[in-house]
Amino acid sequence: MRFLLRKCSKCYHYTLKEKCPKCSEETISVHPAKFSPDDKYMRYRLAERYS
Repeated sequence: MRFLLRKCSKCYHYTLKEKCPKCSEETISVHPAKFSPDDKYMRYRLAERYS
């Protein structure tokens, strides 16, 4: 997935690159996962979140 906004988990700088230009750390995607009504594991994720 190219051209998606990414964020450095260390310095919280937003970028489009795989590595942060400020601190050279790996960046993570800030976009949530796609929603699917047929998600078989939703019950487990929700249970983990609210437990």
